[in-house]
Amino acid sequence: MPLVSAEKFVQAARENGYAVGGFNTNNLEWTQAILRAAEAKQAPVLIQTSMGAAKYMGGYKVCQSLIANLVESMGITVPVAIHLDHGHYEDALECIEVGYTSIMFDGSHLPIEENLEKAKEVVALAHAKGVSVEAEVGTIGGEEDGIVGSGELAPVEDAKAMVETGIDFLAAGIGNIHGPYPENWTGLDLDHLKKLTDAVPGFPIVLHGGSGIPDEQIQEAIRLGVAKVNVNTESQIAFSNATRAFSRAYDADEAGYDAKKLFDPRKFLADGMKAVQGAVEERIDVFGSANKA
Repeated sequence: MPLVSAEKFVQAARENGYAVGGFNTNNLEWTQAILRAAEAKQAPVLIQTSMGAAKYMGGYKVCQSLIANLVESMGITVPVAIHLDHGHYEDALECIEVGYTSIMFDGSHLPIEENLEKAKEVVALAHAKGVSVEAEVGTIGGEEDGIVGSGELAPVEDAKAMVETGIDFLAAGIGNIHGPYPENWTGLDLDHLKKLTDAVPGFPIVLHGGSGIPDEQIQEAIRLGVAKVNVNTESQIAFSNATRAFSRAYDADEAGYDAKKLFDPRKFLADGMKAVQGAVEERIDVFGSANKA
């Protein structure tokens, strides 16, 4: 199936009470793992690159080409959008030009009026090329590409104003953070989420920092209007745990592993790939998007 813009399948999730996953990739192996999971579960999916991951992988054009060619060569039949995660204005414009099918303009660090004005500009340029747009109000806490935010609840009036810019889905702070959640985290502010969804009825809300939030809170957030959930840290932990376990086993039987040529990166990365695929499949089940392609 050719790559698609995300607005239709995200809106379908909103209307039908489930959420689609926005899964961040960091390399070839992760991209394959996410695509295999989506195909196995018959779930629409956004494959996301942060600004930092794109730089690591060689730039946005490389990322777009890699994902697009894997979708074709792997015979993927489910809807796939290539999405920029937390992009600055210039990055959003570049991704529109090189063929991303969905972008997030993150102007949450700007004064609200400037955030809204830039969002309008991005929407006009993106929609002219059939690209869906996500934007953010209320800073998401934690760390993303070295930028640390304390997090805040998205003001309801700001959320309404951002929706009026013409964006397709809205990321809003409701107590969520990027990265691992601390022990003293008090949970999502579901009451505030209800205020937001009441203010923009039927509009898809995006939950960032989806890794580590208890499943029951995620599912309640979906019932209240979340239609896209971002996942990155959970995949990182799964990949790290699997590759470290492989390394420990290798150290315990180096001669045996060498005899099997398990020093080949295609072999020693395989367990990590399987772990990422398993983590993505499990999240798809929690979000309710299996068999929604």
